[in-house]
Amino acid sequence: MDIFSHALYGKGLFGYKKYRWTSFLFGALPDLFSFGVYFIVQLFANIDGFRFGRPLNEEIPFWVFELYNISHSLITAFLVISIVYFINRRLAWPMLAWPAHIIVDIFTHSIEFFPTPIFWPLSTYRFDGIPWSNIYVFTTNVFLILLIFLYRRVNKPNP
Repeated sequence: MDIFSHALYGKGLFGYKKYRWTSFLFGALPDLFSFGVYFIVQLFANIDGFRFGRPLNEEIPFWVFELYNISHSLITAFLVISIVYFINRRLAWPMLAWPAHIIVDIFTHSIEFFPTPIFWPLSTYRFDGIPWSNIYVFTTNVFLILLIFLYRRVNKPNP
């Protein structure tokens, strides 16, 4: 799934009260932690030759795959959220946008390009999902995001 959809799912599902924008950040966090770092490195390393678009797997450094494994593991996410829960319980709720991101990625990433390492480091299992670039998956995604925000708008709590 694209980073903006993840951020919107995070905000729509877990963005309440004091930490409403924190959920937006945690929805995007796994991709920011891996691809965001790679984007910044590429931006400064290839100022003249920077190009947008999907790179070939062979062009991507090994450390991006390692950061992806760390940030896209339910084990990592729930371990960090559990620690934060004991420090600041209110912050733990918007952090659930992180595992929500992973769950969406499980079904919207194929084995061919960054399959989601669900239980890393305990297991190397990866589910072969349907890529989010598939028109049916993409339109369903847009529809679900609109539905979530429409629901929140209609069911807005009274002050």
